[in-house]
Amino acid sequence: MANSRLRGLTWWRKWAKKDWAITAVGFSLTVFLFTLISDSWSRRDDSKLNNPFDHTHDLVDLTLVRNAKNTGAFCLDGSLPGYHFQKGFGSGSNNWLLHVEGGGWCNTVSSCSSRKFTRLGSSKYMESQVPFSGILSRDPSQNPDFFNWNKVKIRYCDGASFASHPESEPKNGEKLFFRGQLIWEALMDELLSIGLSNAKQAFLSGCSAGGLATLIHCDNFRELLPKDTTVKCLADAGFFLDEKDILGNQTMRSFYNDVVHLQGVAKSLHKDCVARMEPSKAGFVFLSLDCLFPQEIIKNIKTPVFLVNPAYDIWQIQNILIPDASDPHGDWRNCRLNIHDCNPSQIGILHGFRNSLLRALGEFQKIKEGGMFINSCFVHCQTWMAETWHSAKSPRINNRTIAESVGDWFFDRKAVKQIDCPYPCNPTCYHLDFTQG
Repeated sequence: MANSRLRGLTWWRKWAKKDWAITAVGFSLTVFLFTLISDSWSRRDDSKLNNPFDHTHDLVDLTLVRNAKNTGAFCLDGSLPGYHFQKGFGSGSNNWLLHVEGGGWCNTVSSCSSRKFTRLGSSKYMESQVPFSGILSRDPSQNPDFFNWNKVKIRYCDGASFASHPESEPKNGEKLFFRGQLIWEALMDELLSIGLSNAKQAFLSGCSAGGLATLIHCDNFRELLPKDTTVKCLADAGFFLDEKDILGNQTMRSFYNDVVHLQGVAKSLHKDCVARMEPSKAGFVFLSLDCLFPQEIIKNIKTPVFLVNPAYDIWQIQNILIPDASDPHGDWRNCRLNIHDCNPSQIGILHGFRNSLLRALGEFQKIKEGGMFINSCFVHCQTWMAETWHSAKSPRINNRTIAESVGDWFFDRKAVKQIDCPYPCNPTCYHLDFTQG
């Protein structure tokens, strides 16, 4: 198992160096995370658990949304959106866990057109089967609280966190479908029809851009379900900061502005936030992009939310704090790829980025129903891999794994506001290293 993990990580590093630009400015770290799962998949004897599935069902089939064509809910290339569904059993038969795939965004016609030829823009390129791991695992040793729930992996193919709108589609002959909001609605309709509408407990989660989608749609998810259903949401590595890069440029703000303009995202954002940010009709689109940043989104969410985020998020460090354009001489090259290669001055700047995250979370920390797990690891998504979600070597804060902390919060066993000490104090951290291979 250790050797297979090493092979998976080596492949990942090579892939990252070669194919870093599926979307503009390299917004694709989570594209290749799923391959790591197949190498880290832990197995056990399900018969001991009265589990009706055997190992032939470890891979979960892709299902295309049936009514998507009738509602115009298409991926960027016009293909049908999809999801993977694994039926729950036993005490979890009436509980549902949804996990939204991540994979960045596209902010120009060119980058969206390129994305059409990947699994992030077309179901034609999606895997027909994927393994479920971490928060999606049915192994109780890997996923103690949610292993027997109905579980859904939602595939991401619109390029705007399920918030794009067809009114913004190009009129110059370029065939692009901006249907993220329609995809979300079609997916929910289908899942409700196959049992979600009867859920006793429901948990919406997502990673990276999927974490942002979770925050955008959290309250809507709550509204779709019966009032007596327990509904909560989790955003994993989805708390993107509105922070300047090391040269003082607003790289992320500029990028989000382009996404909002291009794909008509404002219509999916919280109306109260958009109203606050709209001093004039002329400034509507530009100013509403503030409402795409999680710091603003969480001010309006009524449904209980849990935030899992590394204080040294590798994606944010490489694309928000130190994008390629901000390091023309390569002074940060090694540090961006491996936090252990950062010099004391660079570590100081990374600590400043951590401080910005904690300031942005200041108001959220006061919300009684909210939960958080902010560790000091150099990583990105952590909920859907066994190594980081719940294993003997998983990151811990106060000796609790992410899975244990999330479970404590979801089932109201205890309040969870876990904030780690600064790097390098936590020896349990899982740090990514892109310098090898």
